[in-house]
Amino acid sequence: MTTDARSRPACRACRDGADLDFAFTMAFQPIVDVANARVWGYEALVRGPNGESAGSILSRVTDETLYRFDQAARVKAIELAGRLFPPGGDTKLSINFMPNAVYEPAACIRASLEAARRVGFDNGRLNFEFTENERFTDIAHVQRIVTEYRRQGFLTALDDFGAGYAGLGLLANFRPDLIKIDMDLVRGIEADAGRQTIVGGITQIARALGVAVIAEGIESAAEAEALHGLGIDLLQGYHFARPAVEALPPVAGFAADGAPTKRVA
Repeated sequence: MTTDARSRPACRACRDGADLDFAFTMAFQPIVDVANARVWGYEALVRGPNGESAGSILSRVTDETLYRFDQAARVKAIELAGRLFPPGGDTKLSINFMPNAVYEPAACIRASLEAARRVGFDNGRLNFEFTENERFTDIAHVQRIVTEYRRQGFLTALDDFGAGYAGLGLLANFRPDLIKIDMDLVRGIEADAGRQTIVGGITQIARALGVAVIAEGIESAAEAEALHGLGIDLLQGYHFARPAVEALPPVAGFAADGAPTKRVA
């Protein structure tokens, strides 16, 4: 017999973790689908209540508050999206999380499910991005997270692909719905044959595996056009919009209702 998420007890790490002694909120940055000239989704990015940087907030997260912060950040992002996103649409919300901050996948997702239900945000619009600054210490644990999230109808993405530990091995092990190509591979790609070859190869591998590709950190029209020419339709970066705290920023090339006003790549 399956157990409804609302009846599961909170896992020990979330229940016993220390309270947060700082405030935070979220900023939103669009991910643009240039092939269909629409905003595909928004990534939620941690900020201080007065717009302080993510680093200034994350530096205050300790081992004792890691689980509590991860839960609170997800809920904050979902609640804000429920208020800000256009009603009745399919705009996605991308939320960063650290797999090592998930104690037990089914229990630790409870607060996110409850927040989504409370604001009427469909599970299929939630995309969880795996972020890590350290190598995954337990591959089987991460695989259990991916399996549970898929069971709940969420999308999953492997962030910073091509940098650090986020590479082909993780793609082979986890087969996420999306990968996000790291900005170091994007920078100056319009004039760099090596980067074009690497990113083109990654895109072909992803397509063969049925994995969608997002390119992030785009700062110029030339970069956007080069990436679109390599077959990447989902683009994110300052070229389109900077993150806005507790708001959806205007997107270059789009009207306030999301309709395109000009070619965006």
